[in-house]
Amino acid sequence: MHVRRVAVLALSLFLAPHIAFAQMYETVGIRAQGLGGAFVAVADDATATWWNPAGLATGPLFDALIEYGRLRTTPQTSVRGVAIAFPSLGVSYYHTPINNSPEERLDTVGLTFGQSLGEHMVVASTLKLERAGDTHSDLDLGALARFGRAQFGISVKNVRRAKFETDAGPLTLDRQARAGAAILGRSDGWIKEMTIAADADLTTTSSLSGGDTRHIAAGLEVWIFGKKVGLRGGGSGNTVGSKGSSASGGVSVALKSGLYVDAQHTNGTDLTRKSWGIALRSTF
Repeated sequence: MHVRRVAVLALSLFLAPHIAFAQMYETVGIRAQGLGGAFVAVADDATATWWNPAGLATGPLFDALIEYGRLRTTPQTSVRGVAIAFPSLGVSYYHTPINNSPEERLDTVGLTFGQSLGEHMVVASTLKLERAGDTHSDLDLGALARFGRAQFGISVKNVRRAKFETDAGPLTLDRQARAGAAILGRSDGWIKEMTIAADADLTTTSSLSGGDTRHIAAGLEVWIFGKKVGLRGGGSGNTVGSKGSSASGGVSVALKSGLYVDAQHTNGTDLTRKSWGIALRSTF
């Protein structure tokens, strides 16, 4: 009788449905969200640890930030993150929601390494320790190539598809892939830097609102007044599920040399993208 009960329990656990879920790329990153979510080929601040690990190689000698975001889903929930990045090493922590309940959270600690492959290519990975009910390890991969003013990136998240036992039942973090392209320009004029970027999801993601998402996005960022002010805007569209579109805007203001406040706001008919956020970022 005891053996039979164990067998029935094991079979029920095996046959229990697993919730498949993957957090959108746009969940994290104040500058990235202000660009409409077009950041995989840019990824030049510490949130490269989330967006594209290979982006660390294109960033400054040091970049560190702390951010807070609010996802205006139903119910509304928050995102918090801390990240520190050098050209070939990054450390990050993100506290993000994993389903419709604000109590269900995923804590992710990441360690990012990068390696140049010749003059034009960088590849990198983020080793992650994640906790949602129980704790598992996972891996993100990224690559970035630059040819003149053009930059191309690709990123794959949740390579190992970690499985968790949560209060809501078994949860699997599905793989995600996203590709992007960017044109980078610099000058000695009134506009010091300009970036035009576009991204496209290569996989479909289950969102917090319960629908599927597969985004395309484009954005523009300009830095003016000697890089004391950054302005950005962008838009994205969901090509699957309930579809819909969104528009984003963002600003960065230098408090002093190397210290910025970043802010973004996103709204539109795509309910998965409605959010606002703010970050304090140090870079040099």
